[in-house]
Amino acid sequence: MTTSLSISAVVLLAIVVFLLIRKSGLKAGHAAICALLGFYLASSSLADSISTLTTNVSSMIAGLKF
Repeated sequence: MTTSLSISAVVLLAIVVFLLIRKSGLKAGHAAICALLGFYLASSSLADSISTLTTNVSSMIAGLKF
């Protein structure tokens, strides 16, 4: 389940970045810097905390009843 969640999150974030570049005036350079920050955070000591946070938030969202 983690792999499908990761792929879905990547696709969702890519769509959001694309829309921000097209509609909100986000510059491609800014998006590239944000991506580099993500790579550096993934290899930092914060990676486990970020992973746990995103897992908990996705579980909370999945548990919402409409």
